[in-house]
Amino acid sequence: MSDPNEIAEALLEQILAASRAGRRRLIAIVGPPASGKSTLSEILADRMTAAGRKTQVVPMDGFHLDNQILSKQGLLARKGAPETFDVEGLLRLVKALPGSDAVYFPIFDRARDIAIASAGMVSGESDSVIVEGNYLLLDALGWRDLKDCWDFAIQLDVQLSVLKERLVKRWLSHGLTPEQAQERAEMNDLRNAGLVASQSMLADVTIKI
Repeated sequence: MSDPNEIAEALLEQILAASRAGRRRLIAIVGPPASGKSTLSEILADRMTAAGRKTQVVPMDGFHLDNQILSKQGLLARKGAPETFDVEGLLRLVKALPGSDAVYFPIFDRARDIAIASAGMVSGESDSVIVEGNYLLLDALGWRDLKDCWDFAIQLDVQLSVLKERLVKRWLSHGLTPEQAQERAEMNDLRNAGLVASQSMLADVTIKI
């Protein structure tokens, strides 16, 4: 199954029936770079809202460390790897989502390549929140503490050949040359995709694309 509308339709009833630990239901959508997490999250949020459960999306990408910090740590070339995120900040946010009223969260501006603090808000009226990102089920120090926060977790499993094609197109659209786009996809993004595939803990549902 590859169409995000079909995936959302197939998952909707199961998600709405899932029990919740807090006032808000927390759903994780996990997958490698360019797997379609953002698109599926928005479609699913719209469908859940239409079903009477107001739902908002919180992207993990807002917790990218700033480029200046990454440069000082020698990690700029690996931006997007687990060690280039503020996982402790993400965990604090996720733990606040089930019971707090309004919750503010950072948003990543891809065009400017920076995270903007408190640029997004989960309103007090929201019934459910979809958190989407690469490493929400990662079995690694700090990251594994997120696993128990999810009321329902979905993993997207996408073939590497499909990911590579999408990633090259993404970097071309950002102005890279074909050679630069190929290198960026192979040397960083696909390495991160391998981590997601090999080191993620079990989701409630895995969708093969």
